Amino acid sequence: MRHGLNWRSGGEMTMSTLTTNRTIRDILLSPTDIPAMSARTLVKEALELMSAKRLGLACVIDDDGKLIGLFTDGDLRRLLLKSQKPISALFADDIITHARTEFTSVDRNMDIEEALKLLQDREIFDLPVLDENGRLEGVIHLHPALKELLVK
Repeated sequence: MRHGLNWRSGGEMTMSTLTTNRTIRDILLSPTDIPAMSARTLVKEALELMSAKRLGLACVIDDDGKLIGLFTDGDLRRLLLKSQKPISALFADDIITHARTEFTSVDRNMDIEEALKLLQDREIFDLPVLDENGRLEGVIHLHPALKELLVK
């Protein structure tokens, strides 16, 4: 059976029958590939790390490596638009002040197809991958997941 995605008019992605039987562990961005930082990291430093890693997501972790928040470039845009603070003052805030503490996460054994469906349903580009103790194992990003399905 052929692998593939269907694109509806208007740009909506729908899943067709896919039989890769591959899990997200095959395309997982490791913690060294993503900006992971403590809650006390300044927004400015977080943005610098996100830029250096070329990823629009920062993972906020506690001292035990557990994921406690996410901050995306979309969060930054919304923050800049709604905040009454000068940008320089926002940059001096701790990242956890503006990070989302409620987020969707998955484990590394999820099928790539399921992960893509979840990304589509939530209208997001990244999913943190956690172990059974809530520790960050990596991130699944939309583009490598799509590439895996389209190339294989």
